[in-house]
Amino acid sequence: MKASAVFKVKNPEIRALHLTWIAFFITFYVWFNMAPLASSMLKSVNWLTQDDIKLFAICNVALTIPARIIVGMALDRFGPRRVFSVLMVTMSVPALVFAFGDTMAQLLISRLVLSSIGASFVVGIHMTALWFKPRDIGFAEGFYAGWGNFGSAAAAMTLPTIAITMYGGEDGWRWAIAQSAIVMAAYGVYYWFGITDGPDPKAHRKPRKAAAMEVSSWADMVKLILWTIPLVGVLGILVWRIQNMGYLSTTGAIIAYLVIVAVVIYQIIQILRVNIPILKEGVPEDDKYPFSSVAALNSTYFANFGAELAVVSMLPMFFEQTWGLSAAMAGVIAASFAFVNLVARPMGGMVSDRMGNRRFVMLSYMFGIGIGFLLMAMLNSNWPLIVAVAITIFTSFFVQGAEGATFGIIPSIKRRITGQISGMAGAYGNVGAVVYLTIFTFVTPTQFFYIIATGAFLSWLICFLWLKEPEGGFAEEYHVSSVDRMIEEQANLKAQHSGKS
Repeated sequence: MKASAVFKVKNPEIRALHLTWIAFFITFYVWFNMAPLASSMLKSVNWLTQDDIKLFAICNVALTIPARIIVGMALDRFGPRRVFSVLMVTMSVPALVFAFGDTMAQLLISRLVLSSIGASFVVGIHMTALWFKPRDIGFAEGFYAGWGNFGSAAAAMTLPTIAITMYGGEDGWRWAIAQSAIVMAAYGVYYWFGITDGPDPKAHRKPRKAAAMEVSSWADMVKLILWTIPLVGVLGILVWRIQNMGYLSTTGAIIAYLVIVAVVIYQIIQILRVNIPILKEGVPEDDKYPFSSVAALNSTYFANFGAELAVVSMLPMFFEQTWGLSAAMAGVIAASFAFVNLVARPMGGMVSDRMGNRRFVMLSYMFGIGIGFLLMAMLNSNWPLIVAVAITIFTSFFVQGAEGATFGIIPSIKRRITGQISGMAGAYGNVGAVVYLTIFTFVTPTQFFYIIATGAFLSWLICFLWLKEPEGGFAEEYHVSSVDRMIEEQANLKAQHSGKS
């Protein structure tokens, strides 16, 4: 697939790609609609403090991790069209509550609930996989993610202007946030009617059970449990941070920890309930897949997207303090890390398509991330600013490209559980962000860059040992196993029976 193909909007798959990245763009625009207006909020609401804003920022990512897991399950059961539409319409409610909230409880709870919108990314990943062939999936997923992800940068660039110019007054920020919520809800309704789950009804293949990811062996079930625990367990770090900031009592923290433990136990029970009967019956050879590849891609998204979220939050201050720049100039330079996304992520997917070896591309990008952050760790005021900017862009190129390469592999691992695999890998990106941002509070920027570089090299090692080249990764069609056909036959018989009755 050539890059010029994205202009052929009459093609059904290209139209679906554009409709889906726009949906993703809007959800990320709404998700990140607070940070650009934080100063306006502080001026307008006299009882808000800087610490309150920091707490809202923590809440803004808190539920994204469990939401991505839940949405991944819903995707495989209901399909991305329904899930994306419902998500956009539903999440417009807490966005509106936040826009017009006039108590701390309203702002806090609405922001916490709204953090679930971060799960939108995995919905479009699944939709794109339904529309594109294995040989073109890398570029399609990269284009979707690169342009959709830019919604966060677009919010930073446009929302202050909208608040001041279009609405004005002390409450301009409220109407700017409300406007973004209303646009999202309207597009959610349009998306429901404007797209289908793939070019034909057979494109979306349902798993046997959506409550937990299916695996192919007893050893893989143990691995799945071990990789599931951190997804919910990492919320303990957020609870600890909120308690340390004085917003949560010891009793409240204990209750939160107990809830987290209960959710982890529930997840493990679901994994056992889904997989023990399947494994006892025996998994046909043509339906098996290596969970080690899923684990490897969890690590890559932890190391690349987790690093991106963490670095973007500290980069402006790093440039400002290291080179004595103004806040505005430092912000513009730091934004170069995000702007690279528009090109690098689609390119990462395209390279994955063209090279004929997705594993090699993944390994190359992860190694490049490690080298890039090692170079950033060496930066100080003695380095020319232009060189520092060049190194930042170089590093970002590999970070964004690795993200594109990750989701260039996922759809080919196991077709009918693509939603759950995407949800798990995507959630690990947020786990990485929480872990890295927590570490950053205890170290210097130089040490921080060294730590992130170490994470990238560890992920490279995991990929080298565990990641397998997906079978049929460049085929005309995705692999259909005997179990896929059995599920389809059962669904057809059920539909026929319902029609007769």
